[in-house]
Amino acid sequence: MRAIEFLWLTLSQLYIAAFVLRFLLQLVRADFYNPFSQFIVSVTQPLLKPMRRVVPGVGGLDLASIVLILLLQAAAVVIWFLIRGVTPVADVVLIYTIARLIGLVLNIYFFALILQAILSWVAQGYHPIMGVLDDLTAPILSPIRRILPTAGGLDFSPMVAILLIYAIRLLLGDLFPVLRGLL
Repeated sequence: MRAIEFLWLTLSQLYIAAFVLRFLLQLVRADFYNPFSQFIVSVTQPLLKPMRRVVPGVGGLDLASIVLILLLQAAAVVIWFLIRGVTPVADVVLIYTIARLIGLVLNIYFFALILQAILSWVAQGYHPIMGVLDDLTAPILSPIRRILPTAGGLDFSPMVAILLIYAIRLLLGDLFPVLRGLL
């Protein structure tokens, strides 16, 4: 049963991550002609297109994506509870849904920063995903770069951002102990 639980959590979170990533890429106005962006669009479009007919955007904000992300995450949590033999209760599902989404956003930024750092060290030339990573992480790294001085051409802002992400995860776990294992 643990194998099924693991597979469900992994696959559902990867699929939901595609929707969260699409929303974040829209938010930072990333290049949607980039091959990676096109892949994300192709994976998310089948569910998002019908949702956009029902839930319109407001003020440039893609509400259809937000609603779909919440619904998918809530469904994933309910199915996870059922796999574990637990009866889903609405308020608990809501808490788990929000906690999982916060953890997912933190993970997306954590891995984007790690991947960006690794590719900057090993890439021989420009890789298409670098543009998307630059667009995605710029809102986090720019304020840190303004404060943090450069040290001999080395950019320590990704390291500071990763430490801040980890600190946020710990702080949320301390403030809300019920979320500790979910973030």
